[in-house]
Amino acid sequence: MENQVMPREQLGVCAEGNLHSVYLMFNANDGVEQQLRPCLANVAQYIHELSDQYADSAFNGFVSIGANYWDTLYAGERPAQLKPFPAMEAGNRDAPAIEFDLFIHLRCDRLDILHLVANEVAQMLEGLVELVDEERGFRFMDNRDLTGFVDGTENPKGRNRQEVALVGEEDVTFVGGSYVHVQKYAHNLSKWHRLPTKKQEDIIGRTKQDNIEYASEDKPLTSHIKRVNLKHADGSSMEILRQSMPFGSVREQGLMFISVCRTSLHFEKMLESMVHGDGAGNHDHLMHFTKALTGSSFFAPSLDYLLKYAD
Repeated sequence: MENQVMPREQLGVCAEGNLHSVYLMFNANDGVEQQLRPCLANVAQYIHELSDQYADSAFNGFVSIGANYWDTLYAGERPAQLKPFPAMEAGNRDAPAIEFDLFIHLRCDRLDILHLVANEVAQMLEGLVELVDEERGFRFMDNRDLTGFVDGTENPKGRNRQEVALVGEEDVTFVGGSYVHVQKYAHNLSKWHRLPTKKQEDIIGRTKQDNIEYASEDKPLTSHIKRVNLKHADGSSMEILRQSMPFGSVREQGLMFISVCRTSLHFEKMLESMVHGDGAGNHDHLMHFTKALTGSSFFAPSLDYLLKYAD
């Protein structure tokens, strides 16, 4: 492999945070695969080029293909760990699966550019797909979730983002790609805001104002942080790169939770720990204040993989 150039990743997968986002979920029409493959290559190339053109407002994005649609679109080769969303349910905690064929993720520090590009992308795909869901995300205060707590503090930094998010030599055809899991969470904010701050902090496992993590021995076993900071048998952390952002309006608002990772296992284990808990009945008490409305599984191939099918 010495002389082979690494496939170029789609820049939005590991990009640093932005002020705004647009999330587009599409289902493909029947029998359009032959036109859709080159079309998606064009969309990915277009997003890639706009990263340069709109560099000053940090535009980025990626194209990803749903687990249930992958074989229809790219028959014959499949990312090793691509599987449908792991729906789960326990007590009143529900993580449903609602799959889509395509997820196009666009982010920028200017909403007008995003709006323009989202329209362009929809036009490029016209006649081939149907837009099933669209949400717009935004940065809230200093990177906080609408619960008022800082979100994504544990995220890998710098080059480590690529290390965590991108498939490596373990799956040679799909080097530079990423497993993407998306859940739209609607928060019950009126219920949440009735809690005293200390109670909220115990549920998260951090202080609210200055975002200081509780000492290990002080973290309740039901705290969000305790439930999602998992380790492998060898003691290394099960990391994911979170690209989540708050979304919505007064009527319905919450978090678009987006995980990108070189393996699908880490997300599955985290979700299991939140919903089912640790085997001793300790589940994530944040789930009493937020509800997953969707759960979808995708793969975002490298830019070069998509471009193999360009015209």
